[in-house]
Amino acid sequence: MEFDGFDWDQGNWPKCGKHGVSKGEIEAVFTQVNVLVFRDRSHSGDEDRYLAFTPNAAPRQGVLIGFTERVRDGLRYIRPVTARYMHAKEVSRYEHTKDR
Repeated sequence: MEFDGFDWDQGNWPKCGKHGVSKGEIEAVFTQVNVLVFRDRSHSGDEDRYLAFTPNAAPRQGVLIGFTERVRDGLRYIRPVTARYMHAKEVSRYEHTKDR
């Protein structure tokens, strides 16, 4: 996934951080080759939303990130809107999906 940076501010960081996921962990998800990204149709309204999944985010099993994209001055930014550690069932579903 190609992008130019992250869009962090007081509007999105508190919501992302409240589940214990650090900014570094969130940003690292988008640099991994095994990240799966899906359009989140149920949360897309005025803007398209996406979900990113990655299976191994130490010390826990995986990270789920809801995000949108923002373009400013021709540059593409990832704007995380929520982040949390995945539950065991979600990790299992991720493993099944990526093997297809």
